[in-house]
Parts: sequence; C-alpha cells; structure tokens
Amino acid sequence: MPLISRRPLLAGAASLGLLPRLARAQAGGARPSITVAVQKIANTDTLDPMREQSSNASERWMGLILENLILRNQQGHLERMPGLATAWKRRDERTVELTLREGVKLHNGDTLTAEDVAFSFGPERMFGPDLPADIRAVAHRYWPALDRVEIVDARTVRFVNKTPDLTMEGRIAAGGSQIVSRRAWLEAGSWQANSRLAVGTGPYRLVAFKPDQSLTLAAHDEYWGGRPPLAAIRILEIPETASRINGLLAGEYDFAADIPPDQIGQIEKNPRFEVQGGLVLNHRILAFDKHHPALADPRVRLAMAHAIDGQAIVDALWAGRSRVPPGLQWEFYGDMFVKDWTVPPYDPDRARALLKEAGYKGEPIAYRVRNEYYLAELATAQLITELWKQVGLNIAIEVKENWAQVLDKTNRGVRDWSNTPTFDDPVSSIVNQHGPHGAQQTNGEWTNEEMNRLSPELESSTDPARRKAIFARMLQICEREDPAYIVLHQNATFTAKRKDLPWRAPPSFFLDFSPRNWG
Repeated sequence: MPLISRRPLLAGAASLGLLPRLARAQAGGARPSITVAVQKIANTDTLDPMREQSSNASERWMGLILENLILRNQQGHLERMPGLATAWKRRDERTVELTLREGVKLHNGDTLTAEDVAFSFGPERMFGPDLPADIRAVAHRYWPALDRVEIVDARTVRFVNKTPDLTMEGRIAAGGSQIVSRRAWLEAGSWQANSRLAVGTGPYRLVAFKPDQSLTLAAHDEYWGGRPPLAAIRILEIPETASRINGLLAGEYDFAADIPPDQIGQIEKNPRFEVQGGLVLNHRILAFDKHHPALADPRVRLAMAHAIDGQAIVDALWAGRSRVPPGLQWEFYGDMFVKDWTVPPYDPDRARALLKEAGYKGEPIAYRVRNEYYLAELATAQLITELWKQVGLNIAIEVKENWAQVLDKTNRGVRDWSNTPTFDDPVSSIVNQHGPHGAQQTNGEWTNEEMNRLSPELESSTDPARRKAIFARMLQICEREDPAYIVLHQNATFTAKRKDLPWRAPPSFFLDFSPRNWG
C-alpha cells in the first residue's frame, strides 16, 4: 500500500482520539505513538517557515516535517552536519556547491531531486511577485543577495550569491531554507493553498493541522535517516501551564513543553516523570518604538535599560537556571563573539540622572505584552514595571491577544520580544531583526542610519577583523547610543516527560523525535 494512502486512516484515528491507545501498543512490540502538550503550535495559523518563524512555537516541530540541505546537530552543540546534502564545498566567496544525498524520499513518494532544491529557493516559493509581500520580505531577509541556485547535475547544486558572503553555509542550514516538494507545491497551485501543507523529507509527515488546536504527524517510513521510532505524534496546544502539567501527570500527555523552573521540583516528585532542558540560543528582549514622544530621546531608552535588574529576573523567576548574557550575542559565534561587552548594568541612580538630562516629565509609556506567550511573561513584565516606576518612569502594561495588536502603531511604546541566531554569525540575529530589512525596522519602530550602512558591509565583507569591528560597533549603537532593544536574559526551555521514554532534550526549542534522538 502506498504511504500516501494511509492518511485518511490516521486522520480518522486522530479525530476519534485513538492516538493515546496506540501508545499502549508498544507492549506488543509496535512502535508507540505519543501526545505532546505545548503552549503554542503556530503564531500565524500556517506551516510555512517563510511566515511561521517563532523559535518557541514552530521550531518545536518544523524539523520533523521539513529539512535542510545542511542540518544542525541537535545531539551535540548545533554544529553543522550533513542533511539532505552529504557534502558541501566553497568554490569561491560567492559560491557554495553541495552534493545531494541519493535516494531521499519525499512524503508524497517522489525521490528528492536537484529540481526540488532549486524550486525551494525560486520565485514560486520565496521571491516571486505573486507571493504575499511579507513572504518576499522574509526571503530577502534570509537571503539578501542570493542570485540563483544552479542545477549542475542530478545530485549537485550550486548556491550563487550576488556579493561575497562568508555565511552562506549558515544560511543554508537556517530556518527558511527548508526543502519542499516541487510537484506537491505546484499541484496545490498557490502560496495560500500551500500555507497549511508541508510536503518535505522529514521523519514524519503531515496528517492534520487544526490551527490553535492540534498538529498530527505520522511516521515517514522511507525516511533517509532510518525508520522513525514513533508511529504517530499528536501535538496539542494547551496554553495554560497548569493544564499541561496536570495532563502529563494524569497520563493524557507523554510530553509537556514550556515548563516553568519553579514547577520542576513538583513534577519530579513523581518518580514516573522527569524534566529535561536548559539554556537555548535565544534571548528575551524588549523592543522600543523610538517614535513614541517619550522615547524619542535615546537617553530615556538607555535609562530604561539601566533601571532593569536582569539578575533579579533570573533569580526570582528562573530559579537561577537562566543568565544575563553579554548583550545580543552568543558564544556560539566563535571568533565573532565580543568578549568585553556587557548589557547596561543595573544602576537606578544612573537611570534617574539620564531621565533628568532628557527632560522626561512622567509622560505615559505603554508596555505591550502577550498573555504568557513567553514563559513567565506577565511576572517578568510586572517586575520590570516596578523597577521602572522606582526611577520615575510612568509605565502602563497592556496585555494583548495577538501580535497584530502588539504591533499596532497607535501609542506603541515598548514590547516583549525575543531574538534567536539562526546560524553562527551576528548577521543572523542583530541584522536579521534590527537591520534595515529586519522586523523592527519594517515594523516602523526603530531605524539608525549608521546601522543601516554597516549591515550590508557585515553581510558582504570577507575580512574577519573588519567584520568583528562592525559587529562591536552595532552593539554600541543598538544597546547604548540609540537603543533599539534591551536584552533581559538568555532563554531556557524545559520539557517534562515520562521517564521511561528514551528521549533527550536538544540544546534548542526543537522537540527532536527523529531516529537520531530516541533510544
């Protein structure tokens, strides 16, 4: 029986609530099926990585369905490793050549070809005029100077850039560069039709997606990386932390993601369960709208940074399991890491002095948050607001239901956000989110002329010393001279699970249920 013909059966099983029963079949030697409770499945009600980009939502499952030519080692330190390509090499400063893995099967039964790879980076999927404007903007953000993907032969492709770029391998391994089936995409007929489809090469294939409710996956038994260890995965959106934990302890769920640190001890009192996880490559930040009248003076924004005690947040809300990082950077950057940089230190006297210099007279500033979209979000906002009030800032927390409300330009002041390096270079973070084509500038919140001049140079320079100097200057601009954001703390993620299930938490948000991470 062809694999594709099993979809109605599995979809029916999901709708009847039969997947938990499948888990009990493992006693007879069958593969188990699992149910996973998460806080949020997708922010945009789509499955397309060009729109659905959230680290703490879609990163949890995206790699189970769609894969890259170059993968990140989820069982190591996220270093690059062969994926749909077995090897890659630099031909010059603008060109990377990759050898495709032989015999890779897509979820629709086709064999992966160089045509699928080229299509995945072509006008129909990423850059074309018929695509929604935000999709084209994201494509240009991920690949600001991609010229073309050449098909050399059936198993060889070349990525050719318009300008030199030392980060091309990282971009190939990053989110947004996943490979899709050309035939399946064209058969669907449009981006909109494909937005809730995902025909890729991952260890599991899509069965059903119900926005704000559930995502159901089934084993892709022709997976190139080996037989998937699970027959099916049902991911449920359970926004309330208590409901995720209670459901896990009651046996409704096998895994529960997004566990607050203060709940770990209570869960592990039950010998059947454990909690895994730790720091991930993501920083919680606050983003400014410098066009707000009270925030136009950079001294007010810098004062807000000096008024925040990041270590108090780490100690009080993260039980010491997080940290205050050295600005918007990660040691993951290797030689590009700026070792002597810090966030503006907690200094309420300095904050008061800056507010006085700026002539701040208590004008109200809105602070927009989501209702626990981020772990401990409301508690963090309340703590920060109290710290701000202590130095004389007039802050009003506004809880919003969705990102459209958060980003509404009316009286926008400061908002919750996070930042992830999608690969091991600063362009993936500070330029991607705060550069001229980044989300903060395209949202109309902040801009800086020097930052916008430096961004393309950082992207195209091949001089390591010059690139590091540019990045150091960007940190100075964005965190001191003309603050675009405040870095609060490095993020951590914790997943509770049945202790008998042989799964290990990766150093990322990804819930890796591939054959590489089971057993």
